[in-house]
Amino acid sequence: MEHFNSIFERACARHGGETMLRRLIATPAFSPDELAAIPDDRWLSSFTMSLFQSGFVWKVIRDKWPDFERAFFGFDPHKMLLLDEHHLERLNNDASIVRHAKKIAAVPVNAQMILDLGRDHGGFGAFVAAWPKDDVVGLWQHIRKHSKLLGGNIAPYALRRLGAETFVFTGDVSAYLQHHGVVDAALSSKKGMNQAQAAFNTWREQSGLNLGEISKTIAFSIG
Repeated sequence: MEHFNSIFERACARHGGETMLRRLIATPAFSPDELAAIPDDRWLSSFTMSLFQSGFVWKVIRDKWPDFERAFFGFDPHKMLLLDEHHLERLNNDASIVRHAKKIAAVPVNAQMILDLGRDHGGFGAFVAAWPKDDVVGLWQHIRKHSKLLGGNIAPYALRRLGAETFVFTGDVSAYLQHHGVVDAALSSKKGMNQAQAAFNTWREQSGLNLGEISKTIAFSIG
């Protein structure tokens, strides 16, 4: 496996030097206290944004997000649990948002997930903050198990948006991991995820960067 210094140097050479690369890869990673302070409605909003962006034009979803916030009552998880068939039908006919019945129906399920996982921690943010950074793939899998339609890169992107430290299996990152033999199993499999996690843990120790910055550096080293 390549030492991270080699990856970093190649990314610098491809993208205008170290100063420029550090600007490109900058990714906030919040402290446990900062993560714990994020309200549950912001986590549900972020998961829902990533869900609707999946397979769609991201800019369209971003531009429409104020309307999503209005339509879903600010993504208050407790209010989402009260959505009945009448409310879901109204949402499916609301032209101000992107109408996708399966994704809309997932929101109450994911609201319940956020409340359930955060219950013993004082909030979902505290639950995320308490999860070991050396097992972020375990966090993805745990969220997927208890949620609806939050598989693939949906949870990682949502977590990163709010400052949780995580890498993401983008096309370039996935290509690197497979081409360089870091993984010998599908990245959707438990084995492949664990192999990738072990590599990222090593690179984190070598570089002092957070997982998001490492992930972006890998992408820039080949893309």
